[in-house]
Amino acid sequence: MKMQESPEDYLEAILVLSRELGNVRSIDVANYLEYSKPSVSVAMKRLRENGFVTLDEHGNLILTGSGLSIALKIYERHLVISQFLISIGVAEEIAKKDACRMEHVISDESFEKIKQLSHKIISE
Repeated sequence: MKMQESPEDYLEAILVLSRELGNVRSIDVANYLEYSKPSVSVAMKRLRENGFVTLDEHGNLILTGSGLSIALKIYERHLVISQFLISIGVAEEIAKKDACRMEHVISDESFEKIKQLSHKIISE
């Protein structure tokens, strides 16, 4: 799926917003990500076509099993990487922005090593 923004960002946003708000609409995603409503509308259509998101009878976005799996993976990466960066002295705002970019490109192996190291740092 080719989109200007990463489909993973949209899926992660739906996950986070569903935990905060319960019901999530496209406008909520647009506001959260600070993207235009038309961009989000196009992205949601593609996510639905690819089986990552469905709409309920009220127009709320629902992650499918595959969409939820991706969202959870990306969200975990975001949390672990941002906390790791903060723990080594990176300013929180910078750590969160960097984590948003790193979460999409880091290999599974590298992520697992950062995750293990961050658990060691936290438990000390």
